[in-house]
Amino acid sequence: MRGEAGLLADLGALAVPFAAHEHDAVFTVAESDAVHAAMPGAHTKNLFLKDAGGAYWLVTVPAEARVDLKALPAAIGSKRVSFGKAEDMERLLGIAPGSVTPLAAINAAPGSIAVVLDVGLAVSDPVNVHPLRNTATLGLSGVAILDLLRHWGHAPIIVSIPVQEPK
Repeated sequence: MRGEAGLLADLGALAVPFAAHEHDAVFTVAESDAVHAAMPGAHTKNLFLKDAGGAYWLVTVPAEARVDLKALPAAIGSKRVSFGKAEDMERLLGIAPGSVTPLAAINAAPGSIAVVLDVGLAVSDPVNVHPLRNTATLGLSGVAILDLLRHWGHAPIIVSIPVQEPK
């Protein structure tokens, strides 16, 4: 596992500009709303999923999105999905629940997990994501996130994530 030091080293080596924000630990989107109010850009939430075929997925969407989990598999090319277990997250990504981020792909062997980024985030700047812990946020461009994923050997999937209509 490369950890945050490896992540920061890669950001430097690839000359990726970013803004770093330290803050109290956040575990939910609701808790992060107050923390993120002072940070410009798109905010995210991340879903660690396992499909009926045994494949793992890391899906990053706008923080306010209510993902339609029934429509999601068709959009990303998977079988029926359910939430992955914390021990699988730790094993594959080296992170704990509450710290999920597309940047955790630094710890994942290529091919071990499919990384999906909502199309709106892929073109946003900045996009705010955790640097492998939930007590900080990095703001960097969606393009930079995609470049990092490719640098680590992943082929990111960029799609319009289906969302539930507000009730």
